[in-house]
Amino acid sequence: MISAARLAAFDVLTGVDQGRTTDALLPDRLAGLDERDAGLAQRLVLDTLRLRGQIDWLIERQARRPVDQLDAPVVCALRLGIFQLRYLDRVPRHAAVDESVELAKQFGKRAASGLVNAVLRRIGKQPMPWPGPHVEFSMPAWLLKRWTEQFGREAALGIARQALEQPPAYIRVPGGAEPTVPAEPTEVPGCWRLTGGESGSFRRQDLSAQTIVPLLGLRPGHRFLDLCCAPGNKTLQALETPVHCVACDGSWPRLRAVTGLTAPRLVLDATQPLPFGRSFDRILLDAPCSGTGTLARNPEIKWRLNAASVRRQADRQLAMLRNALGVLAPGGVLVYATCSLEPEENEDVLERAGIRAEVVRRIPGRDAGDGFSAAVIRSE
Repeated sequence: MISAARLAAFDVLTGVDQGRTTDALLPDRLAGLDERDAGLAQRLVLDTLRLRGQIDWLIERQARRPVDQLDAPVVCALRLGIFQLRYLDRVPRHAAVDESVELAKQFGKRAASGLVNAVLRRIGKQPMPWPGPHVEFSMPAWLLKRWTEQFGREAALGIARQALEQPPAYIRVPGGAEPTVPAEPTEVPGCWRLTGGESGSFRRQDLSAQTIVPLLGLRPGHRFLDLCCAPGNKTLQALETPVHCVACDGSWPRLRAVTGLTAPRLVLDATQPLPFGRSFDRILLDAPCSGTGTLARNPEIKWRLNAASVRRQADRQLAMLRNALGVLAPGGVLVYATCSLEPEENEDVLERAGIRAEVVRRIPGRDAGDGFSAAVIRSE
């Protein structure tokens, strides 16, 4: 008998291996589970993904073959089992082993259940001689190498170390009010860090994300364009100032899902010429990107990325930026932001657009919250 939490975690991890995201899979799969099972399943998924580099090294060491030569459901069962055995304290050893073996029997090649059992029986909590920092910090070697070249070794390891931890939860409390849930203030006005319990009626929004909108310098009456607004947190933060807002996104389902948004909504592809005149005082282009600043929150990203996929976004980002500049009013301000740490999606895009701008950067491990880069571009 496989517990509801382990089965849910297995289903989500299998979906992630097939290319889907935890954001898309977890809410639906956890719906209907009791609070305890939902909490365990979520931890199993996210922490297994965060620590996958260490876990896969342990699998290969014990199974004596590369992970990509094993049946995918068997690998998933092994990852779940090893995470529980090595990194959790309150899970009975027999439950982690027996249920992982059962998952392999039901969803993988039945003969491989013996391999799962043999590997898990040899897993303990003893310190391991990791072969390098990429395994120790569970980060792809190519990504750690490029951060080391860009930021230095200590900063790169700080980014990797923070990606292994569950990120703090922050909420947005507008208007100078104080929250009615347990929380403490941060250095960002209106941003509070949850210290326990749920967020109540307050909107969850990462601390770094809450630093972007203030860079616009919004004033009452400004004409404001948010070009890639979904999921809407920055749009709603901007609307704390009484501005005339147009909220745009390329996806109608994502745009429709933004709750509490009273501004006009428009579905458009920002890589194409925009249907506006040069009339906006303030524009926010929070561009789609690789998301390498959000690995603690979205750990599957680091196992999908490669250098080519980072570069792939840059042409789209450049087209969006050029189109946005075309509708910025004289004397206006445009903020080009990404939650990426990669220069191809930040400095290189600005250089290709012929722009020199003030750039604000937040680096995980050095700064609280996710990693972000934001360029403040002023129109003449």
